[in-house]
Amino acid sequence: MSTPFYVSPQQAMADRAEYARKGIARGRSVVVLQYTDGVVFVAENPSRALHKVSEIYDRIAFAAVGKYNEFENLRIGGVRYADLRGYTYDREDVTARGLANVYAQTLGTIFSSAAEKPYEVELIVAEVGSAPEEDQIYRLPHDGSIVDEHGSVAVGGNADQISSYLDQRHRDGMTLAEALKLAVESLSRDTNGGERTLTAEQLEVATLDRTRPQQRKFKRILGRQLSRLLDEHATADAGDAADADADAEEGAGAGEAGASDKSTKGKGASGKDDSEGESGPLL
Repeated sequence: MSTPFYVSPQQAMADRAEYARKGIARGRSVVVLQYTDGVVFVAENPSRALHKVSEIYDRIAFAAVGKYNEFENLRIGGVRYADLRGYTYDREDVTARGLANVYAQTLGTIFSSAAEKPYEVELIVAEVGSAPEEDQIYRLPHDGSIVDEHGSVAVGGNADQISSYLDQRHRDGMTLAEALKLAVESLSRDTNGGERTLTAEQLEVATLDRTRPQQRKFKRILGRQLSRLLDEHATADAGDAADADADAEEGAGAGEAGASDKSTKGKGASGKDDSEGESGPLL
């Protein structure tokens, strides 16, 4: 009779974690940003039928990367939990923190169980408040831990590089168009440092907008509205570049004129160049 191969608990958990991380890294990234009127979700997702971003309840939304069938089961369970709790108690009792705790227990139990493989998913649960300081964003990795995020967060793909890019450029009080532009720029960067071009057809975008008059704050940004938001900043960037080129040409022309003036004008009684006294130094 052969002796069963022994694996230490630490090594077994490390192997399970590595397995889950590799599966998550193969998924396309999702970026979540706070802006002045709420929270925006931007995912690289060419499919129009299989969503990575979905509504859970009135003010709560869900985003995920990894295996679709696994995070779709979690999404459905979250919707059922929210509906049952809101119906049994009150709609105000359904919170992102409560939902994140439920997801954390589920993921932690699956990850610790030796009877099944860990879920290859990473989740984001967000809730929009009545003011920006009341917004809540929670990230849940494969092992069921909960990370309270602020400002911006990225999961899946090259999430570390994207998160670093967002941390350097995200600021409070951004408009929706500015936040969307930053999200698309971060998703367009590949692991080699190059940039790709992402079109509206390759993106899935949704918001939790606190200014919406109805109770449900979730809204998808699709079609012409998304294209218009992307085109606005593309046009603005082109205009900024043209203005910069025009300023450079104007500065070069002024420099040539100043050099010509200095060569023709003499010095005043004080011994200083008269042209500098009239117009100041050229910058």
